Amino acid sequence: MRTVTVVGASLSGLYAARELRAQGFDGRLVIVGDEPHRPYDRPPLSKDFLTGRADETQLALTDAEETAELDAEWLLGARARGLDARGRTVLLDDGRTVSTDGVVIATGASARRLPGDGLLGVHTLRTLDDARALRAELSRGSRRVVVIGGGFIGAETASSCAGLGHDVTVVEAAPLPLVPQLGPEMAAVCAALHRRGGVGLVTGIGVAALRGSGTVTGVELSDGRVLPADVVIVGIGATPNTGWLAGSTLALHDGVLCDDGCVTALPQVVAVGDVARVGGARAEHWTSATEQPRVAVHNLLAGRTVESARSLPYFWSDQYGARIQFAGRRHETDTVRLAEGALDDGAPAEGGFLALYERDGRTTAVLSIDRPRPFTKARRELARGENPVEPAGARAS
Repeated sequence: MRTVTVVGASLSGLYAARELRAQGFDGRLVIVGDEPHRPYDRPPLSKDFLTGRADETQLALTDAEETAELDAEWLLGARARGLDARGRTVLLDDGRTVSTDGVVIATGASARRLPGDGLLGVHTLRTLDDARALRAELSRGSRRVVVIGGGFIGAETASSCAGLGHDVTVVEAAPLPLVPQLGPEMAAVCAALHRRGGVGLVTGIGVAALRGSGTVTGVELSDGRVLPADVVIVGIGATPNTGWLAGSTLALHDGVLCDDGCVTALPQVVAVGDVARVGGARAEHWTSATEQPRVAVHNLLAGRTVESARSLPYFWSDQYGARIQFAGRRHETDTVRLAEGALDDGAPAEGGFLALYERDGRTTAVLSIDRPRPFTKARRELARGENPVEPAGARAS
């Protein structure tokens, strides 16, 4: 290959570019990004950046030295609008075309929106520009904040807003936040974190409309109640950015369909990160975005799938001063028990806990709140296919 184009200049796109050079590709490398910014780290946006503990320089994922070493053509602020995979051309919104021999699709995902979210005071939190706008608004004095969605972004943002002294309510349509990821028992523990953090939690009910004329004034729930709001943050998930691939020969279904090695139906096109549906699953986690590029690039340069990218799922979240870590593949029928630590009125007791998910006498997943060392050990054993051993002296609660 003489030219490889990475479409997407965020985390997974940067890692793909690094892998191309590390694995010996010395040809023309083009990186296309729809944002005007160089690659930056997204997890701090809802945490340290929002609260002012980190500035934009601390978000940067590259420096001048690495940028020079990559020797890439950066086309930033340029949105891809089409892919002629057989003609090996990437089409850009401004009319430019990039002829290429290989393509890495790393276009990520966009925040889902609600009808009426064009009102002033309504925010999503996905990009640096989103975080800038929200941080500026939260700095204007005490606000009544309603967070719609109790997933990781919603919970982290609610935690940050509460830490800044705002009056915060989280609205979650499911009976508990994070049920799909953690199951009902451990989701109840995360719900207790909200309450302990002084945040109101409304569950099991949807949002009917956003109230306001020009500027948001409230959130109307499906039961007719209205929550007063000066700021509304919509955190109801993300949609993979595949619209620009419509009309291409690639298979699209909740992402770009790939085999276990991140390779699409065309061997010269691979996909990584939030946009990639690898082996039937799409994972919106930092670890997937950083681990998949190595395998994807290996297979791209080989011209066929020679390695699999299936690894043990892992994610973490910081909420209300607690570090939540999860690894493994939980099924709905799994049981869960505390192997270390205890609960205090439904929330983690001092020192946190370690919980094991089990099926047929085997551990399938592990969850930790503020127990990083035993979690790391259990995660390592899971990755090796071993059954984590319950620590001596552990007690359930």
